[in-house]
Amino acid sequence: MPKTSARLLALLSLLQARRDWPGQLLAERLEVSPRTVRRDVDRLRELGYPIAAFKGPDGGYRLDAGARLPPLLFDDDQAVALAVALRTATATGAGIGEAAARALTTVRQVMPARLRHRVDALNVTAVERTGGPPRPQADPRVLLALSDAVRAREVLRFDHSPAYAPAAAADAPPAVRRVEPHRLVTWGGRWYLVAWDLDREDWRTFRADRITPRTPTGPRFTAREVPGGDVATFVAARFQGSGGPGAWPCRGEVILDAPASAVAGHIRDGIVEEHDPDRCRVVLGAWSWPGLAAGLGRFDVDIEVVGPDELRAAFAGLARRFADASGRGHGDSPGSGAP
Repeated sequence: MPKTSARLLALLSLLQARRDWPGQLLAERLEVSPRTVRRDVDRLRELGYPIAAFKGPDGGYRLDAGARLPPLLFDDDQAVALAVALRTATATGAGIGEAAARALTTVRQVMPARLRHRVDALNVTAVERTGGPPRPQADPRVLLALSDAVRAREVLRFDHSPAYAPAAAADAPPAVRRVEPHRLVTWGGRWYLVAWDLDREDWRTFRADRITPRTPTGPRFTAREVPGGDVATFVAARFQGSGGPGAWPCRGEVILDAPASAVAGHIRDGIVEEHDPDRCRVVLGAWSWPGLAAGLGRFDVDIEVVGPDELRAAFAGLARRFADASGRGHGDSPGSGAP
């Protein structure tokens, strides 16, 4: 028979692996008597684990949620995954960096030496955006409130501060929105709520750091299907400027006089293929044709436009603007007659 401490850990691991365990099956798995299982269950209860007993022909035990957090048991892979997740929490935009660091210290202290060495050897670094103003962090309490409303399928009312507002409206109260919350997602280090806007009768995405939930929540609703059926595809399409699932509204193809290896690292939402050793084919999208042309021009190499004609026209329009800009002296204006 295993020692009591080892047997308790084995019992706890089994109880965490599935919802209900018949007592006889537990006894067989642990190679002990049902009476020993009952005593071990009582010991775990004394440690704070809320283990419920259920009756019936196959009466047994169930590990329920409790009022306080008892000691937790993780296998090796779970412990390493937890440590990695805590290390990268600062890049999630959830405003939990300090709490995650304290939690990682606690978890690491109770890890056996072999796991501490594995975690320390990973050297995981969360890389956040550099340059520009600091990125606002979502309040963890707001994220929990939004998640609760999503799970309960209850209409949510909240104040929503706009990203940009005219100076005259700086003191105006934030707009009150009524939505059917669908899902919380992350994109580019920020948290967003995907929801059906009841007043606008359309799908919207709201930045969580600009949301102040109101209480109480509204009535329950029947969940709608997000356009396309996939939340990730829908959100990506919205940020690419498309009203529905799919690609950017403007998409073109060019040949760049640069090796594919030199271009691929600078293309995020596009395709880069080798055309020949010194040139590559690029298929890329943007919000507008001039924006796409300007984005391709940043490579500072010769460009051959494959199509469509709208992209050729955008390059021609930018060429005229750049030519006009280069021909003007300081202080000159269009039509001034300056040489």
